[in-house]
Amino acid sequence: MRAAYALGADDGCIADARHHAVAFLDRAQAEHRLPLPARVRDLTQLVVSELVTNARKYAPGPVLMELRITAGSVDVVVRDSDPSVPAARAANPGRIGQHGLEIVKAVTEVLFVEQEAVGKRITARIALAEPPGSGAHAAHTLT
Repeated sequence: MRAAYALGADDGCIADARHHAVAFLDRAQAEHRLPLPARVRDLTQLVVSELVTNARKYAPGPVLMELRITAGSVDVVVRDSDPSVPAARAANPGRIGQHGLEIVKAVTEVLFVEQEAVGKRITARIALAEPPGSGAHAAHTLT
């Protein structure tokens, strides 16, 4: 199952993106009877929020978001017009802000960036199953 969304160029598009993500997951659960743990719902909203916020902050113009779900994962794909490849900064607990990419890397199974003819595409994969060696407590401390 997949869905694509063109998000506006205003700051309200971040909340819209989160609402689209919840509606998409609700539809996947209802139509395909796919069990979605609360952890996956929370992490999907978090990843959507961080990636769309970064796209709005650093790239002019609209943002495209695609959501895909399989039996094993949810993919959040965000496209924007800035060709620059983002990089997570070194950990610094004193830094205010600019932790989004670090957070996304920490909560996803896979994160990769592809440059396109115009801009870039960032794909973040969230595992439906609890990752091996991690407890439910670790996921809940992020929310």
